Amino acid sequence: MDGILPLWKPKGFTSHDCVMKCRKYFKTKKVGHTGTLDPEVEGVLPICIGQATKIVPFLTDTRKTYIAELKLGSATDTEDAHGNVVEQREINDMPSEVEINSVIQLFRGKIVQIPPMYSAVKVNGKKLYEYARANESVERPKREVMIYELDKLSYDPSNYTIRMKIVCSKGTYIRTLCVDIGKELGYPAHMSELVRTETGSFSEKNTVTFDTIEEAVENSEQNQLLRPIIEGVNHLDILQVDEETKNKVMNGQKLPKPVENLDTDPFVVMYNEKLLAIYQQHPEKPEQIKPVRVFSE
Repeated sequence: MDGILPLWKPKGFTSHDCVMKCRKYFKTKKVGHTGTLDPEVEGVLPICIGQATKIVPFLTDTRKTYIAELKLGSATDTEDAHGNVVEQREINDMPSEVEINSVIQLFRGKIVQIPPMYSAVKVNGKKLYEYARANESVERPKREVMIYELDKLSYDPSNYTIRMKIVCSKGTYIRTLCVDIGKELGYPAHMSELVRTETGSFSEKNTVTFDTIEEAVENSEQNQLLRPIIEGVNHLDILQVDEETKNKVMNGQKLPKPVENLDTDPFVVMYNEKLLAIYQQHPEKPEQIKPVRVFSE
């Protein structure tokens, strides 16, 4: 039982809760998720099962797409709607669409973020939320992230909210993005709503819900919900090999650097239509490539 379950995570569940449920559904401990979603956020959460757990870091590293709602006028300690209000300011004059659009474009491309105190980022071996809960202050590390797309979808002047579509790199905090956009507009702000609509090649339209999975389990058809492992790494280049090389790959051997140019490192190694392994450029020997993950037959 190897493959990727394109789960639509409901509100009220942690990503770890989803993993635990899937372990029961698929009767295996080899289950991993591909990028944490906060409990009150719903959306696409691909779950890797069996040998697919080998690709978790590669699928986690893909682009994510979100629909977020930013609310002006109040900031919270968690940067979302579920925290305690730490700053408020009355809005007498809602920023115009022109102002909003010009501010939003400042946040496209490479940006620097300071992660929220209520986050799982580790500082000195301790998660930031552990410091926050203990009322301890600590310097938070700045992180560079990539915002590939950022567009205003709508805004509601009566409710002081702005809805946005965001396509971003791994490690982007949408809560922090909302707070920073609010600051640039001159107001305290927080993220009032968030949905993840895409992770890599998995999107809302091809996800399954817990209800669908439970129905499939009753009919012993849960395996049919799994997508092939290759769909989780189709953002990586493919190196096709012959049968002789296939045997070397399956034994985890290093190989000579291929003649063809590959744009990604790591990359996928395939024989016919079968996924064999993920290889990368050898860090010490530029004339060689070495295996990172090998998939058993």
